[in-house]
Amino acid sequence: MYKKNEKTWLKHLDFTLLDLILMQLSFVIAYMTRHGLINPYKIPAYALLAAILVLLDLVVVFLGESYSGILKRNRYQELRATLVHVTAIFFGILAYMFITKQSEIYSRQVLYSFWIVNIILEYFGRVSLKRVVRKQVLNQNTKNDLLVVVNKANAKECLEELTHTIYSDYRVSGVCITDENLIGQTIEGAEVVASADSFMEYIRTHVVDEVFLFGTSPQSSELLAEQLVEYGLTVHINLLHESKVMTNRIVEQYGKYMVLTTSMLIATPRQAFVKRLMDIVGSIIGLVFTGIAFVIFAPIIKIQSPGPIFYTQTRIGRNGRPFKFYKFRSMHVGADKLQKELEAQNEMDGHMFKIEDDPRVFPIGKFIRKYSIDELPQFWNVLRGDMSLVGTRPPTENEFKDYEIHHKARLSIKPGLTGMWQVSGRSDITSFEEVVELDTEYIANWSFGLDFKILFQTIGVVLKAKGSK
Repeated sequence: MYKKNEKTWLKHLDFTLLDLILMQLSFVIAYMTRHGLINPYKIPAYALLAAILVLLDLVVVFLGESYSGILKRNRYQELRATLVHVTAIFFGILAYMFITKQSEIYSRQVLYSFWIVNIILEYFGRVSLKRVVRKQVLNQNTKNDLLVVVNKANAKECLEELTHTIYSDYRVSGVCITDENLIGQTIEGAEVVASADSFMEYIRTHVVDEVFLFGTSPQSSELLAEQLVEYGLTVHINLLHESKVMTNRIVEQYGKYMVLTTSMLIATPRQAFVKRLMDIVGSIIGLVFTGIAFVIFAPIIKIQSPGPIFYTQTRIGRNGRPFKFYKFRSMHVGADKLQKELEAQNEMDGHMFKIEDDPRVFPIGKFIRKYSIDELPQFWNVLRGDMSLVGTRPPTENEFKDYEIHHKARLSIKPGLTGMWQVSGRSDITSFEEVVELDTEYIANWSFGLDFKILFQTIGVVLKAKGSK
């Protein structure tokens, strides 16, 4: 999933909300300075004025682009921007009073005090929030890994721009030089990690979220982009060399380059926010049930199979990122080491392992696996952000090592507690390629409606103990 950039006035919703809160606080302080400890919102005229202030603020933000380049401003530039923003709202108030002929109702002292207090509070509020936002933006762990594909002639120019863009959602994790083998060398601080011959192998074995194509012919760019999108990657094509359109594409700016971006799924910031909000709310509710299950089943697990209550394992998440995966333990300690002895009984054709009546499972383990109770601790993974409520099931490290490159498409989003495979009769599916097909179908056709449909179907599957072995 690729989250596209939003328009400036929506992109900085955090600053918008902060300004609105501080504006109302300034309004209350200004009123109380003149009239004492009286709630201004209980006075009809001032309550109406407070609402007008909100509308004026949103209009100024929308028309004036008050937050354009806000992270790049120094303190003096921010003071000037704040002064312009607040003054525009102040003159908006005066215009409202003149048009409605209500200037005699309101205290001039309140209005001027509001103007001064609002400048002070909004300025220091913005400066403080910028410190937090800048720290988050500069956090390398939250950035997407970008692989730049470029020829030698254009490499320095391209990387000079991309690697020196500070406030971006990506970091240049490597470079592929297409017309010469320069692996191991460094260009503008970025390491050359692949050549044309080793490019696909590097993508298969390393974490890559996005690919930037520069300096290649339009025909080869289009063919390569289509192939990479099928593998679950997001591709950016320099528009100076590419004008053909592709499925799921948007035009945006990367550094100083105007690019055509294409991906298997492109989500708006609003969609990404709502999906994450669903995950947080759902995981909190799920953790309540996890606590209840712990009280009931933890003692039984301990009695039937001495050892830890929880089973932890390293799984592979979005675009190859490893994370710690949690379950209630349903197998005897050391079960992973016994898997090799059972490989001959594997019912799955491909890079997954599943057998009926697994001898490693102890009695209560069969019950909690049948009703998917063992999966409940994964709500902690969802809350942490490693997983989502709906997605694709995360492979083990050993399974991932054997992936072919097209299998990585199923890892282009966060793994999920449930997904298309789980609600499509998973016991009847024995082909890993069919699992990949279902997962890529989910990614390409993702919507909130599809997520809710899968969640409701999952509840039915769990209650009927259908499709679990």
